[in-house]
Amino acid sequence: MPIYGIHVTPVKQSLRRNGGCVNTGRLAHGLMARHGRAAGTMQRKSRNMTRLLILRHAAPLTGGRLAGRRDVDADCSDAAAFDWIRARIGQIGHVLSSPARRCLQTAEALSMPPHATSEALWEQDYGAWEGLAYGDLPDLGPLPPARLAQHRPDGGESFDDMAARVLTELRGIDRDTLIVGHAGTVRAALSMVVGPAALSFAVAPLSLTVLRRAGDEWAVEFVNVTAP
Repeated sequence: MPIYGIHVTPVKQSLRRNGGCVNTGRLAHGLMARHGRAAGTMQRKSRNMTRLLILRHAAPLTGGRLAGRRDVDADCSDAAAFDWIRARIGQIGHVLSSPARRCLQTAEALSMPPHATSEALWEQDYGAWEGLAYGDLPDLGPLPPARLAQHRPDGGESFDDMAARVLTELRGIDRDTLIVGHAGTVRAALSMVVGPAALSFAVAPLSLTVLRRAGDEWAVEFVNVTAP
């Protein structure tokens, strides 16, 4: 479930109305420009590079209702998709997971059990919105990305709240690592490169996103890669 079920236009974002579809055309140019600058900077540095491979869990069995902190199962029945994503990940020395059941089930289906779990990697807590049918989610109207990132549902977290705890975890990783997490995990990582515009990226179930770091510089290798 994309964060807040947002639909992204070139200028504004709104809640619920378009079922989580996104348009990232304009963002692609900015991302590639940032990527090029970061990659060029890294080529000039002699620091070790770290890669973060972030896999969103397989399709959550939510019954058509919002699940952030609700601990739901994942549909891990597509063996061909798991084989494909396993081959795309390749050899990886360290696996870190959200403790959510849907993430642990995904890691198990990949035959890549986590070496550790971290509470910091849980999906965003939607508070009073948890368990609502997608069609019943409130419509916040058009909001620019920075405002949307700051919005906090009653009793829950904003995207910025969630990203703060996720990024503390990610920035402490010093070796190539596969992270099995949530759509929010992926967007939090992307925010290190594109800021609140990370909310505009589609993150499909069982999709892979890869970032790399040299020193303090982050760059995006690819986003939302799924089995054909």
